[in-house]
Amino acid sequence: MADGDKVCLGSFEDDLDRVTLRVYQLRVTHPTDQAGQLAARAGLPAHEVVRAEERLSRLGLLQQSPGGGWVAVSPESAAESLLAPVEQDIFQQRIAMAATREQLLALSGDYLEARSLRSARSSIEVVEGLDNIRAVIDDLARTCAESLDALVPGSGQTEAAIRAATPLDLELLARGIRIRSLFQHSARRHRGTVQYVETISSAGARVRSASVLPSRMQIYDRSCAVLPLNPKHTAVGAALIRDPGVLTFLCKIFDHAWSEGSEFTEADGAPLGEAPTGLEREVLLLLGGGRTNEEIAQRMGISQRSVSRIVAQLMTRLEAANRFQAGVRAAQNGWLS
Repeated sequence: MADGDKVCLGSFEDDLDRVTLRVYQLRVTHPTDQAGQLAARAGLPAHEVVRAEERLSRLGLLQQSPGGGWVAVSPESAAESLLAPVEQDIFQQRIAMAATREQLLALSGDYLEARSLRSARSSIEVVEGLDNIRAVIDDLARTCAESLDALVPGSGQTEAAIRAATPLDLELLARGIRIRSLFQHSARRHRGTVQYVETISSAGARVRSASVLPSRMQIYDRSCAVLPLNPKHTAVGAALIRDPGVLTFLCKIFDHAWSEGSEFTEADGAPLGEAPTGLEREVLLLLGGGRTNEEIAQRMGISQRSVSRIVAQLMTRLEAANRFQAGVRAAQNGWLS
């Protein structure tokens, strides 16, 4: 079969219809018949026999005889002739794949050496751009061996952030890595964040919340911290901190915030007659410090409406006519200590 006569493998079933199979059988038993004779034996029009022979030729089941006419070829021989070029292409592709894999794997030593030099030469590395930040975080997650501690400020995570973080966190937890994540209290009211917390908590992560967090931060194995260059626009860039002194300080900040936090699923508020806890207590402390509702809302990452509601509840429980009186009575009750 010539190169120009190659048939698409997917057309095999279409070409071998009932008429074509009948003509093939007759060609095997009557190799010297002309098309007209074969048509008479099959009870078919001559043009259908000619068409069937063309199909059989494309499949390699018929070959032109030197003396004219067609010679039937065994299916085994036809398969060998038809599939040999395809098998050769596959073989060549496998060789190319193996060569490419070998070349890429040969770079592993260079990559590891460069990575170690990067860590050794610079205790603080700046990474700019969201894609580059994600690539660095993927690398840190992949090489993480023991722990990941994270401060996550704000009233809730975006869908994109949750989609990016969930598979990484679950992969770390599946490898036995300890994860501790500290959110702000306000994130408890964000449905997407709550679902994300439920997902990683069920996989073994520990999650707490606090009223105020200084900045977004991730600490991998207590040996590398990731901080945003601009806390208000975290996609701009990040700083990778490996300096031992700075890392010790950052770890202490996290440990202190974690110890002051409460379980993420802990309900806000307290029964009447009992000292406020959670979000209510944090608002009361800031209220006692003379902060306005606007300042409290900004500091805690919640809306002014929520702050106003909590302040009103506290003043009702304290039977206070104004904020100053509420502070005095809260101090008398020992709620500010």
